[in-house]
Amino acid sequence: MSLVQNSTKLDHLYQIHGFMHKTALDENNFILAKLLRQLFSMCSSLKNLQYARSIFDHIPSPDTFIWNTMIRAYLNFPHPQESMYVFFRMRLREGVFVDSFSLSLALQACGRSVDDRSGKRVHTLAVKLGFGLDLFVQTALIEMYAKLGTVEFARSILNEMVQPDMVSYNVLLAEYVRVGEIDLARRLFDEMPARDVVSWNTMIHGYATCGNVGAARQLFDMRCERDLVSWSSMIAGYARSRQSKEALMLFHDMQLANVKPDGVTMVSILSACGDMGALGMGNIVYEYIERNQIEVDVKLGTSLVDMYAKCGDIDHSLKIFNKMKVKDVLSWSAMIMGLANHGFGELALDHFSKMVSEGTKPNEITFVGALSACSHVGLVDRGWKYFTSMNDIYGITPKIEHYGCMIDLLGRTGHLEEARKLIRNMPFPPDAIIWRTLLSACKIHKNVEVAEEATVNLLELEPHVDGNYVLLSNIYTQNKKWDDVASVRRRMRDESIHKIPGSSSIEVDNVVYEFIAGDRSHPMSREIYEMIAEMTGRLNLAGYKPLVSVVLQDMNEQAKEHGLACHSEKLALAFGLLSTAPRSQICIVKNLRVCEDCHLAFKRLAVIYERKIIVRDRTRFHHFFGGSCTCRDFW
Repeated sequence: MSLVQNSTKLDHLYQIHGFMHKTALDENNFILAKLLRQLFSMCSSLKNLQYARSIFDHIPSPDTFIWNTMIRAYLNFPHPQESMYVFFRMRLREGVFVDSFSLSLALQACGRSVDDRSGKRVHTLAVKLGFGLDLFVQTALIEMYAKLGTVEFARSILNEMVQPDMVSYNVLLAEYVRVGEIDLARRLFDEMPARDVVSWNTMIHGYATCGNVGAARQLFDMRCERDLVSWSSMIAGYARSRQSKEALMLFHDMQLANVKPDGVTMVSILSACGDMGALGMGNIVYEYIERNQIEVDVKLGTSLVDMYAKCGDIDHSLKIFNKMKVKDVLSWSAMIMGLANHGFGELALDHFSKMVSEGTKPNEITFVGALSACSHVGLVDRGWKYFTSMNDIYGITPKIEHYGCMIDLLGRTGHLEEARKLIRNMPFPPDAIIWRTLLSACKIHKNVEVAEEATVNLLELEPHVDGNYVLLSNIYTQNKKWDDVASVRRRMRDESIHKIPGSSSIEVDNVVYEFIAGDRSHPMSREIYEMIAEMTGRLNLAGYKPLVSVVLQDMNEQAKEHGLACHSEKLALAFGLLSTAPRSQICIVKNLRVCEDCHLAFKRLAVIYERKIIVRDRTRFHHFFGGSCTCRDFW
């Protein structure tokens, strides 16, 4: 007995089972039940579960406890349909008593299988056997009917219970949150005669999941007793709503409270680091994971791959990916998308081919990565091949994101008429991103006719986005259509179109600094503007001329040049040049599309200062080195 209970490895249990078989102890139901429970607690694969099932199937007369152990194992694995099958087999055996635990497990299995017919059958059986008012059975009924989509009936069961306990309330509370009925959940939460940490965590998680992070934080602050789930739910809420700075601050508070994070917490923290482009903080988190021996499973490994890619360190992202022993479609997709966004299209497509050859079926996200990769290297035929294979081979209906990638590919390579045709044949109305993609292609290929068509449609969808006007104005400027340039500027003035403030951030010594255009709030502001003057002087000596055409405000040329010199990404770069070691890499994150003048300047500055400069804007990464950019001047 003690040998079974003290075993911590499956191999030991297999040896014990062999010993039991030799000594006829496998005829003792009590010992067999203990063996099965221990086996199920260690089951991590279907193979192990099948081994336990073979033991069960060879027991001549399993008692109620053993039947319940088997039903519960399948429910927890989770294989609820098989759990139901075992329960109904149990009902056919003579001399086997069905207890309230058997019924509660069967009801949970019916709910999780969304099997309404079987659920009502088991409910009827429970009433017939006299368990209709049993606490375990009623609690299981609440969960089952909620999962079957009748939360009102589930609530009526709770109302009819003579003495519902905390578990009964928490089950219904969790189901309300699961189906998105957050107002009903809050009403129940407020009505509860008592609440435990599970109740509080459920509500915090509910508010955080539905996007009401403020309400989640209010409950979090009200609760004195916080466990790992409380902290993780709140951090995840911040990360999901892209309040990344708050997520990282709360993680710091969590460590001060001596609550040890797990893999789930680290996934959210890595997401926040990736969102902010905080590579230094991401490195600290990775070191924490290794130092505390937190298991890097598929999900955490994928988060590390994604974080490093989003923070500009694609080499480290590849290194983590190659170290992963098990990869799922999300791991492959994160790597392919990361490589594509960094402009390494061929390598991204190599990974796509390797993924398929290893038997992993691509999903919608994978195809966005593959199509983006084709766009970055101009592979039109291969792009069409991937696009058509989505439906023809993998049964995936292309969504607007996939059409957007194809239009980007066609536009980038000069196939503007083909791009227009694809837009007209889309099975849904094109959104602003589609039209802006086409408009960007028109700028590269100086096509005024198609640009005007794209602009008319784009301004219907986004009449107040300044970047749309800037793109059209630049196309007119390229073609020396000065009257049309003036017309665009007039329209912006008449409709009070204001430029969305751009902001750029840079991480230095694990601290993220944010800049806006013309910003003088930084303590090193004087030194930063002196560096801006130096950068401008050295650019001018290298033959750079500011692209004043991108400035649509009504001001003189000198004021336009000054405004361009003080763009947020240039301020971030100046601070980076002052604060980092010579020849070291600089990584900047911008909330908007990087402006054309900054893009031109950064290509020259990378050469002048002998630096590799990486800029992540809202669409992709730009790697500036040797006088060029990996985007090939199309973004």
